[in-house]
Amino acid sequence: MVMVRAIVRPEKAEEVMAALMAEGFPAITRINVSGRGKQRGIKIGDVIYGEISKELLLMVIKSEDKNFVVRKIIETARTGGGSFGDGKIFVSPVEEVYTVSSGIREAPDT
Repeated sequence: MVMVRAIVRPEKAEEVMAALMAEGFPAITRINVSGRGKQRGIKIGDVIYGEISKELLLMVIKSEDKNFVVRKIIETARTGGGSFGDGKIFVSPVEEVYTVSSGIREAPDT
């Protein structure tokens, strides 16, 4: 299993979630976050905004679904030809998963 963390523009979060739901990936945690990437914020007139509002989407999926899910997020979250600030996707292995209500450990795939 892998955890996919996608940081996307707020106006794209619903669209990404709907696209993943339509493809059979309904389980997503959504968190409002703020930060900055390579562009180091944004300047509008004389005002510099050092942190920009984003949405963090978290999901744990089977390793074999990783490439499909990452491609779906990229194609849905990308604006126009791709712009600074469209976001980032981080993928990391998941060693163990437990269901809180039952305490049952799910076997991660290999």
